[in-house]
Amino acid sequence: MNRETLDMTAILDRLHRVEAVLEIHNLKSRYCAGCDDNHNADSLEAIFVPEGRWKCDAMGVDAQGHAERRVFFDGLANSGRIRNSQHMVTNPHIVVDGDRATGYWRMMMVYAGNAPDGSVQFHRILGHYQDDFVFRDGHWLFETIRPMVEDTEAYTVEPSKFR
Repeated sequence: MNRETLDMTAILDRLHRVEAVLEIHNLKSRYCAGCDDNHNADSLEAIFVPEGRWKCDAMGVDAQGHAERRVFFDGLANSGRIRNSQHMVTNPHIVVDGDRATGYWRMMMVYAGNAPDGSVQFHRILGHYQDDFVFRDGHWLFETIRPMVEDTEAYTVEPSKFR
């Protein structure tokens, strides 16, 4: 190979990694939007590989494969336990290695939910995500999403003039 070929190979490799990072950023954004749309199982299932996994030790959930994930997401949506959620992810660190990638994000989630007595409770979750991705059929998809909860607590809010 000559110098020009080597440079072009390096450029194409860098371009692949840059495109992968951008697509993975957008994929994570779609995940947050699906969660904040009352855990919309249709939206969320569209961004996983069929055998993919959503695993959260703090919640005792290990949903692997389409059927298990769908039961989990539909269960959250129908429970009323988590509604009006806002997922905020920051400080991404994405490492691309060919057709596989890993991602790490800091995370904060706030949400309202129905308490057992019928009142509305407000909660926040702090932690991070450790995710695995795979490039399949021309797109990056989630292989595993692992929310790692570091702290969670209910909080109170003052009545708002916007309600």
